[in-house]
Amino acid sequence: MKNFALNFKFAASFLMLLLLSGCFQGRKSSKPPIHLNPNMDKQEKYKAQEKSKFFENGSVNRMPIEGTIARGDLHEDTRYYYGREEDGRMIKTIPVAVTMKLLERGQERFNIYCSPCHGKTGEGNGIVVQRGLIQPTSFFDKRLMAEPVGQIFDVMSNGKSNMPSYKSQIPIADRWAIVAYFRALQKSRSATQNDIPAKVLEGLN
Repeated sequence: MKNFALNFKFAASFLMLLLLSGCFQGRKSSKPPIHLNPNMDKQEKYKAQEKSKFFENGSVNRMPIEGTIARGDLHEDTRYYYGREEDGRMIKTIPVAVTMKLLERGQERFNIYCSPCHGKTGEGNGIVVQRGLIQPTSFFDKRLMAEPVGQIFDVMSNGKSNMPSYKSQIPIADRWAIVAYFRALQKSRSATQNDIPAKVLEGLN
């Protein structure tokens, strides 16, 4: 019985100590915090733009070795990655197979990224234009109808005039899908009955 009472008093005292210590959590103190592992707070490291005593040129920022290319950045296919021939001329044909799946993907991406300005039909009457933004050129303008597909891809990638670059938002594959849909929209205005596939035409008759 005596041992039980002693153990009970010890347990009660320990519990009281825990409760009291909890009362001080979150209170302001002028004393520095306890650092169980100070190495996690004060590490030997360099910050960007800081002067270095280790490198000969005194710069922390290191430049890539001359002639090296990061993995995945060797874009040898200039037609696909830049919309240009090797001599710099804009390509005139889309460098990927144009399928219904590609056009559907292009339509989806176009409606997300392009239609706010250009409108879903490409006439340049998107919702932001209706609210005051300068109206972009209609896709059916003679100049744009004659533009090579490489130029359309380049503008989408690098921007032009009031249009910003979309290379950071739209992957290359999706840019070509949008270019394909861009051409499909233009074709919709000038297409003739001969351009309609026979199976589709049969369903219209």
